[in-house]
Amino acid sequence: MPAPLGKTPTKKMPKIEVFGLGDSQPTRAAVRFFRERRVVVSFVDLSKKPIEAAELRRFVSRLGDAALVEAANLTPNGGGILARVRSDPRLLRLPLVRYGDDVTAGPAEATWTAWLARRTR
Repeated sequence: MPAPLGKTPTKKMPKIEVFGLGDSQPTRAAVRFFRERRVVVSFVDLSKKPIEAAELRRFVSRLGDAALVEAANLTPNGGGILARVRSDPRLLRLPLVRYGDDVTAGPAEATWTAWLARRTR
């Protein structure tokens, strides 16, 4: 993980939450992407703390089951998939990133850049 930002963050900072695994390269890349742009990131390591069911439902409602699932053999079947990915976060397409009501699953630097550009206008 990159070093913390210290005591002097930028003035207009969005609240970015990154859900992922500490040993996941795409998750580390997402955290690094925001920190390089001086944005404070709230990182939730899913290996230490499982994602809340309500938070997971927020991602599912906006992106759909298929967009969140990494494993090809795991078929979306409604509520059953939520319990399976909460117990095994490696089934998710990581990182899950949230900025307000906007969410992404997987590496999405173009979307993240648009979020930051929208925030600074």
